[in-house]
Amino acid sequence: MIYRVRHRTTYDYEDPVSVSHHVVRLTPRNLPAQICWESYVAIMPPPPVTSAHFDYFGNTLTSFTLQEPHDSLIVEAQSSLEVNAIAPPDFSGSPPWENVRESFAGAPGDEVLAAWQFVFDSQRVKSNPELAAYARESFPEGRPLLAAALDLMRRIHQDFRFDKKATEVATPVQTFFEKRRGVCQDFAHLQIACMRSLGLPARYVSGYLRTMPPPGRPRLVGADASHAWCSAWCPGTGWVDFDPTNNCVPSDGHITVAWGRDYGDVSPIYGVLLGGARHTLRVEVDVTPVP
Repeated sequence: MIYRVRHRTTYDYEDPVSVSHHVVRLTPRNLPAQICWESYVAIMPPPPVTSAHFDYFGNTLTSFTLQEPHDSLIVEAQSSLEVNAIAPPDFSGSPPWENVRESFAGAPGDEVLAAWQFVFDSQRVKSNPELAAYARESFPEGRPLLAAALDLMRRIHQDFRFDKKATEVATPVQTFFEKRRGVCQDFAHLQIACMRSLGLPARYVSGYLRTMPPPGRPRLVGADASHAWCSAWCPGTGWVDFDPTNNCVPSDGHITVAWGRDYGDVSPIYGVLLGGARHTLRVEVDVTPVP
């Protein structure tokens, strides 16, 4: 599937901003099943210099500084890419989840060590016994890891409701767990927190959804904005994506932009401002399949 993606973010400031520094993560990753042919970021007002580099997780960052007063900021990213469907893994043939947890003991190899960093708590995802107890219903003794993660995804989708007004960017996982309502970020954080509470690696993935579904299929939740899902690591298979908001295993309808420990590692736009007071924010996302 070939896509054109447009992501436009507009900030209007109550007072002029005299200086601002920004980091943008809006360039889709290159993956075995995803090829980003072209991507650029347009900024208004135009900064004198922009720079692109990779962060610790291999996500593409665009950095810039505005040193003259401005009362608005527009950041628009446009990308052309190809996403191919891949065969789903053998969920029932994956190793028992306890074996995966135990593989981190002793002196793990490079592959295991790279996944191990996603077992620990991060700023926005904290493990706790209550989340472990919720997860254990999907992770009985001896169950294959990927089959258990698939069931956990299904249960989260069933037990929680998508509600744009229920949470904010900084809402803790525990609050979402108690309120049972939130957005895709909360769904992803919850599944990650549940798996980490059992000592299993899980990471946060940000990206986009196909705006228009294939004929006869329902439109996915979150198709008009950035989307979020999660990945579980399985020995011999690698990272496998799960979308608890939509109860599906991502394929060629999901476009991956960045991944990290939680939302804080992949925020599309992060900035530090001098001035500005309050501001309004508008985000527009278009994901257009190309025939």
